[in-house]
Amino acid sequence: MDLDQLDLNPRIIAAVKKAKLKSAKEVLHYSGPDLQRLTRLSSLDVQQLLRTASSCLRGCGVFTALHLYRQNQSCPARSQRLSLGCPVLDRLLRGGLPSDGLTELAGPSSAGKTQLALQLCLTVQLPRRHGGLESGAVYICTEDVFPDPRLQQLIAQQRRLRTDVPGDVVDRMKFGDHIFIEHVADVDALLECVRKKVPVLLSRGMARLVVIDSVAAPFRCEFDGAASVPRARRLQALGGALRWLSCTFRSPVLCVNQVGARSAPRTADSLSRWFRGDAGWGEAVGSLQQLTPVCTFQVTEATEEQGAAPGPQSPWDERISPALGMTWSHQLLMRLMASRHRLEDGQRTAPGRPDRTLRVIFAPHLPPSSCSYTVNAEGVRGTPGTESC
Repeated sequence: MDLDQLDLNPRIIAAVKKAKLKSAKEVLHYSGPDLQRLTRLSSLDVQQLLRTASSCLRGCGVFTALHLYRQNQSCPARSQRLSLGCPVLDRLLRGGLPSDGLTELAGPSSAGKTQLALQLCLTVQLPRRHGGLESGAVYICTEDVFPDPRLQQLIAQQRRLRTDVPGDVVDRMKFGDHIFIEHVADVDALLECVRKKVPVLLSRGMARLVVIDSVAAPFRCEFDGAASVPRARRLQALGGALRWLSCTFRSPVLCVNQVGARSAPRTADSLSRWFRGDAGWGEAVGSLQQLTPVCTFQVTEATEEQGAAPGPQSPWDERISPALGMTWSHQLLMRLMASRHRLEDGQRTAPGRPDRTLRVIFAPHLPPSSCSYTVNAEGVRGTPGTESC
């Protein structure tokens, strides 16, 4: 907040500006004695300055559950969710993606993550009564070229997928004109796009959905295990910028993420042996280092492309986890995991049979749950009767 917006004596504001402090947030970086020394103000003036600056930045204080409920009742747009384009998947997420936080969709290759992201880019353009937000989408590609042929196929099949939407409404939509595509190759370009380009589209109402596909790719290329601190700072900066976009413009943000193979460290065994005196200090320290997320994750996209199966045949592999570790996890509101059932050599999935699972890992408003889905020419469809908690 600018200093001129503070309700203070002009004499105090002039003294603060003379000390080269430019904002209320910068004022709060200093203690009372430090501000007295910098501004040459009295103790009472400094106390008034600190109280005014803190009250302006504190916001509206604590909200009660009743206040939030009444706020949602009086303004339904604040609590509106973005439909996934399928009633089964919408029931799993209780309406769709929330419009005030980051949603992560993680999973191995061929699980259908990009398919679902493309489907959301079409759904967001539909009228609100059909689960859309009546606006466009921003699609940021960090790995591959944008899959335009698949997008055109989905557009052509919208009438078959969205039978709940009148055909004339679908025919009037020019879906391809309202998807804004950006390709970035590194972390700096991604941050610049999120901080400078995307806000322009959202502020003008041209887009209400932001998709990053995938968020792990630029970080995987630029940072190795020895650069965990710089990587964590960049992840926090990206997460903060995306959360600001979502909360400021009431826009869902979907981050597609890769998964990593988690090793099974013998930490507890090594530490207990060290406490008993049966193991050396070096072995104990090595076990503790295995707890670092950077050391315990390896991206499995390349492994799967080579045909290796890193885990068991179940739809949910406990030995894999989303990439980027705990630093990124703390930025998220909701985490979804997509997986695909592995088949034996020579086996093929029967047509129409669900071979993929979408699982809710965590969300403040949802229990851990899952349902099966299929990917076909029309798009992503949930399978009725497969929901489980």
